[in-house]
Amino acid sequence: MSANDTKYYLRPFGFVPNSQSSILLKNKSAIKVNGTVFTSIELIEKKKGKVRKKKYNVDNFLKSVAKKNKKIEILLKNALQKQNFLNSNKFLKNKNFLIFSILNITPDSFSDGGDNSKLEDSLINAEQMIEEGADFIDIGGESTRPGAEKVLPEDEVLRILPIIQKLNNKKVKLSLDTRNSSTMELGLLSGVNIINDVSALKNDSNSIKVVKKYKVPLVLMHMPGNPKTMMKINKYKNVVLDVYDFLEERINFCELNGIKKKNLIIDPGIGFGKNFEQNIEILNNLSIFHSLGCSIMLGISRKRFISSITKEDDPKMRLGGTISATILAMMQGVNIHRVHDIKQVNQALRVFEKLNS
Repeated sequence: MSANDTKYYLRPFGFVPNSQSSILLKNKSAIKVNGTVFTSIELIEKKKGKVRKKKYNVDNFLKSVAKKNKKIEILLKNALQKQNFLNSNKFLKNKNFLIFSILNITPDSFSDGGDNSKLEDSLINAEQMIEEGADFIDIGGESTRPGAEKVLPEDEVLRILPIIQKLNNKKVKLSLDTRNSSTMELGLLSGVNIINDVSALKNDSNSIKVVKKYKVPLVLMHMPGNPKTMMKINKYKNVVLDVYDFLEERINFCELNGIKKKNLIIDPGIGFGKNFEQNIEILNNLSIFHSLGCSIMLGISRKRFISSITKEDDPKMRLGGTISATILAMMQGVNIHRVHDIKQVNQALRVFEKLNS
């Protein structure tokens, strides 16, 4: 198989607690990726649509595979790199994980629609989120649940600007969940620190110009189509590799347009154009995305896949499933989490971090 026409992917696995890893790392029997230690690597090869997988112990992989193929060596270097969003921003110093709390100023979001329709309510809820451990408040003025209707940018702005201005006055770190360039710019002028775009800048051609102009971090999420169509076009040859390829293309697009990779965060988009089986497949293979060289965000809070397992129809009663999936993600080196239940998830992550130290 020629290396020239083969695409490679690396998935580290075999989680080891940091307290048990020192000898393994010293002997090069394990690698540390984004603060998480793994003892094994799966090498995935794709050629002409056919996929082949092979698993290695780390020491064998480093000796017999990584040094003999430049493409694979680059992927490993990307996975091991330390210059990503979480550790390159001074205001996040000494943080091993981040919590983005969800504050939807919408009437129709799947879980909290209508909860923040009044400015005083949204302000109280946001302040409580900060007290409970949120690092950023992620504000959205348009529901992107499956089947949601598009909101006009001017209506979106009217929803989100008052709370952004209030929270900026209180020096709260803010993320703005929008796919519209005009909303992005007005939000950034009002104090937003991060742009979170579910369309990965594909919805609005002017968005890349705004992000470049203000030099802010950016979340690129995978979603086929748009919220109205995504569940009708969730057709993949291999959902994990297809999502990976999409995010890789978006990263390259950003870099070509002057956005530094250390300012990019990637999100595989759980629930966005994926059915139950596809979501589970991605969740079980999250560590593959490390070789893209960016920090990874995961948004699984209260999502429908939890209901598919537990038969819990009320999104607000899916906390247990949210925590379970979040810990699974932490064991795969994912440490940026977008959640509704800040206090409980923060507690779970702090305990996990202590047990893993």
